[in-house]
Amino acid sequence: MKSRMRQAMKLGIYTIWLYGLLLICLSIYATQLLPSVKIEFRNPSFLHKKGVQNIKENPSITIFSVLKTFNGSVGEKQGLAVRSWLGLSPDINVVLFGSDPSLYSFASGFGSRVLVESYIDFSFGNNPFFHSMVARAEASVSNISVLIHPETILLQDFLSTLNHVYELDRTWFLVASSRRVSSFPYYLDKAGKQWLKADGRSISSQKLQEVLTRTAERNYCDERMLMAWNNGNVPLHMGVLPPFLYGKGLHSRWLINEVYHSKYRFVFDASWSISNFYVNDFDSHEPIHPSRVDWEYTGNLHLAESYGVFSSREANFSDFVKLVKCGRQYAFVNTNLLKKQVAGSRRRKKIMSCVSGFGAVSGISDCSRSTNFNASTEVRLPLGLEELLPIVADVNNTIVLAIAGYSYKDMLMSWVCRLRHLTARNFLVCALDDETYQFSTLQGLPVFKDSLAPRNISFNDCHFGTTCFQKVTKTKSRLVLRILEMGYNVLLSDVDVYWFKNPLPLLQTFGPAVLAAQSDEYNPAVPINLPRRLNSGFYFARSDKPTIAALKKVVRHAATSDLSEQPSFYDTLCGEGGSNRVGNDRCWEPTTNLTVQFLDRDLFPNGAYKELWNEKSVKETCLEKGCYVLHNNWISGRLNKLRRQVRARLWDYDSSSRMCLQSWLKSQPLHELG
Repeated sequence: MKSRMRQAMKLGIYTIWLYGLLLICLSIYATQLLPSVKIEFRNPSFLHKKGVQNIKENPSITIFSVLKTFNGSVGEKQGLAVRSWLGLSPDINVVLFGSDPSLYSFASGFGSRVLVESYIDFSFGNNPFFHSMVARAEASVSNISVLIHPETILLQDFLSTLNHVYELDRTWFLVASSRRVSSFPYYLDKAGKQWLKADGRSISSQKLQEVLTRTAERNYCDERMLMAWNNGNVPLHMGVLPPFLYGKGLHSRWLINEVYHSKYRFVFDASWSISNFYVNDFDSHEPIHPSRVDWEYTGNLHLAESYGVFSSREANFSDFVKLVKCGRQYAFVNTNLLKKQVAGSRRRKKIMSCVSGFGAVSGISDCSRSTNFNASTEVRLPLGLEELLPIVADVNNTIVLAIAGYSYKDMLMSWVCRLRHLTARNFLVCALDDETYQFSTLQGLPVFKDSLAPRNISFNDCHFGTTCFQKVTKTKSRLVLRILEMGYNVLLSDVDVYWFKNPLPLLQTFGPAVLAAQSDEYNPAVPINLPRRLNSGFYFARSDKPTIAALKKVVRHAATSDLSEQPSFYDTLCGEGGSNRVGNDRCWEPTTNLTVQFLDRDLFPNGAYKELWNEKSVKETCLEKGCYVLHNNWISGRLNKLRRQVRARLWDYDSSSRMCLQSWLKSQPLHELG
């Protein structure tokens, strides 16, 4: 009995000892998990020993910003801001996103230091896409890229801070909130170097910083955040940056959040070491309020919730490591730990006293509370066909019409990107289904939905000869007629028609009562106006009485036909069997007095003409022939059509990034077929 008691006591002692050891280990482990109170202090030249000549060159810096115009009071504020950037150092260059003539006029005064860049993605409302802006900045050859609001003024500490962090031996990403001032009675001298008061007396940059520190207000939930990073081979974040519209909310916060959570880079807040501010703008669109019904804001809200971790894990700016400057020393600190007692030398305590002056950051608001996510809200343009037409039509009252379903959404975007490259922006898209409408809206296209369009369109089986194809084509002629009756000329172009150059100047030379159409005849030895060789996937129609009357006949004929609209076009306008043919390239419809002009196949070749798609370099061959377009028809199946166009490198859209391909991209990704 006693032996059993002794064994039980030993077992109890061993158990207590093991539990104690386990608690000690857990305590040590938990201590290791606690955030460090260590503060890293560095002099501005901390990588260079005293007495050793600093041979490291200052970094090249490119500042990217969006400017719509330099006219009026907005132009004055933007002009002052840009001059403040350039005056900091000759190592700073500026890229202005936009295309307004006033931008080029402004940039010409600064030589090669200011570049106007129009080759990024814009919506039909001329709003730039944020993901395209970031991609362009990432493609920069400069050491450091900066994204900034066009009205943000910078002072000298911006340059000294970037020179300092450039020496960090790691990839980094900094943010700095902009301060708002109610008035700014200062201006730059002609050289752009010295700040002057309203009375013409100079004021030092340091004094100006002190004044602004006392009077300016900071707002972390404002999208006017300055962002900068060192360029290299490390991406900013994992995943895809969705097509946010710039200036319409959440894009900056979303990007900062993704960079922070991706942990590819050291992310820190430089708001207390960089002076950047703007004059109060009561027209500012930030932050987003739940009551907003603007489709552009709704679109950004939808994207912010649908992509990344922003909606579930938005980082609080108070958690960011802060870069502060005390005297001549920079320090990276975690302000959440400033209340802890930190032992150390007298010098360390003195610096701690300086750093504690930045403790007000604990009052930074949680921006996530101001965002009411509801991705289920449908993103819809507040514009129908009637409202879109006067917006997109060119000076000749002409629009380019494309009609597409969801299975052809990527080909639609490649077509759109090509037209954008050709600066042909008078296009209009008809979506055959809700998915295409939503996709097109988020891609910034002028899109409307046809309520009479056929439903249940096949994803892969809607090519020439199918029942689906027959239904879809009849939608085209009906919509063209509707637009003609509203007073607009129409160039109907299928999205599988690749444009080498804008054909409208040539097509406009055909007079009234002439419908110019592509020929589907592939045999070079026969006339191009033979029976049923009128291609209804590419034609130009004027808004005049003969054309409208003729199109009405085509629509009526197609409505009672079991075939596609293409035979209806030919049989109605050229007569059954070609009874209305005139020569080898025309037809004449006698009851409406409309002439059909078949377009020269060397300039407007179809997909089987001279086997151009089989050429080693389709693009080079077509350009040598002077082609305006090349139709990707005479091929069966959606995937085969896609493969042929991609392999010929007549593709202008990257579906993975949802961006148009641009010459500045470091790599040109090919479309993933699917």
